[in-house]
Amino acid sequence: MTQIPEQQQQQAALNTGELDGLVEARTRELSALSSHLQSLAEKEKSELARTLHDELGGLLTAAKMDLSWLQSRVEKPEHQERLAQLGSVLDEAMGLKRRVVEELRPSLLDHFGLTTALRAYVDAACAKAKIVADIRMPEDAAIPKDMAIALFRIVQEGLNNIVRHADAQHVVLDFTADGKEYAFTLHDDGRGFNPKGTRDSWPHGIMGMQHRVRALGGRFSLDSAPGKGTTLRVAVPAAAPAAAKHK
Repeated sequence: MTQIPEQQQQQAALNTGELDGLVEARTRELSALSSHLQSLAEKEKSELARTLHDELGGLLTAAKMDLSWLQSRVEKPEHQERLAQLGSVLDEAMGLKRRVVEELRPSLLDHFGLTTALRAYVDAACAKAKIVADIRMPEDAAIPKDMAIALFRIVQEGLNNIVRHADAQHVVLDFTADGKEYAFTLHDDGRGFNPKGTRDSWPHGIMGMQHRVRALGGRFSLDSAPGKGTTLRVAVPAAAPAAAKHK
């Protein structure tokens, strides 16, 4: 059997080490880029929500006021009927604007904090999907805004997956904040799946949740089995890594 000279072995080891270092460096760069893009997307969503609320909301309110002025001065029934139809259209437009703004940036999150926003969101989403929701969380957990929006998006994505794919009847959200870390468990009694067999083909939503948690220096786990439901566990330190704070 031909033996590989020691010099070639050393060179091969060196090349392997360089390759490992290069892969690690590129992985860090891609992770930083992904975090930057997520942060940028949240900023753009916030700015768009503010524009829709202030400018489009103002225009729709002005249109409603003008409509009321016309309705008080028009007497013909056929004209009143058409104006009433226009009022209904404006009401639908205002409702659509509110829904889009809330999807882009939940107002409860900015004004009342994460726990209130999560409770309202999970209650509404589960009620719409006819799923029973059991929500357990503190009432007064003060969480920084950057951390709060990241955790909200993780729960939002997890619940969206349940609604779309799990065929669940019951969902439990258990959130805790002990001053050292923020942790939650999101469990459903749906159809479940085999996460080990599909890890390499996880949908982007799950990969996005996992990346958000890692960027905050936290722990992420997803446990499931066919017919056994799915449990998502997330825990992040109360003091996020410096890199995550400045994204």
